[in-house]
Amino acid sequence: MTHAAQERLQVRVPLLLLSATAWILLLAQPSGIAMPMHHMAAMPGATRPVSHDMAPPHSSPASLALGWALMLAAMMLPLLNAPVRHVRARSFTQRRTRAIMLFIMGYATIWMVAGVVLLALSVVIQLIPLQSSLFVAPVAFTALVWQCSPVKQRCLNQGHVHPEMAAFGVAADLGALRFGFTHAVWCVGSCWALMLLPLLVSRGHLAVMAAVALWLAAERLERPLTPRWRLRGAGKAARIAIAQARMRAQLAT
Repeated sequence: MTHAAQERLQVRVPLLLLSATAWILLLAQPSGIAMPMHHMAAMPGATRPVSHDMAPPHSSPASLALGWALMLAAMMLPLLNAPVRHVRARSFTQRRTRAIMLFIMGYATIWMVAGVVLLALSVVIQLIPLQSSLFVAPVAFTALVWQCSPVKQRCLNQGHVHPEMAAFGVAADLGALRFGFTHAVWCVGSCWALMLLPLLVSRGHLAVMAAVALWLAAERLERPLTPRWRLRGAGKAARIAIAQARMRAQLAT
């Protein structure tokens, strides 16, 4: 194994292990991030949620914050491979762990603030006196429109930008923290509509999370493009999967 490959594994493996741990915790407690009204949405014939004072204990703000943090760790940590490698490569050995932690702290701070907005929006949507399937459809359509929009492409393009970073002192710490903030802002801009979908689904919530996480990972493989209206898919990921399948088939014959 080459030195470059070892360097990549030193970043990828911890991120994947932390993500896997978050998925295991979510699987062990699948209702941990359920929205306050999800239990009503799952009831046959339910058309409106119960009042907040009748919500189950796990719908407290602390539980929702913890659930959102686990959701972020499960879905977003694998997407941080490239920026974390950038921070690691531009930090001296004795500062690497500190710089990476500051980057992740800044990244998580922005996403936790975004979570307050998305969770509140999901509650408002679920207060609409409709069947759950009827309010999920407009959100899915909104996510599709955003997926095709030039603003989405701008956010994706900015996500590929890795700034120069100072090597010493407070400037290095602030640089890592600032990079975490800015990378998260563009990530939120790119992902917010897709991240809203799992919050509106009670049955199959983790399956929707997994599908969205795979889609987000696949679109990160695409190179930056000129912002314009286009249907964005997982073309590169599909081509890689097909190429890998052909190689394995040839080796097997």
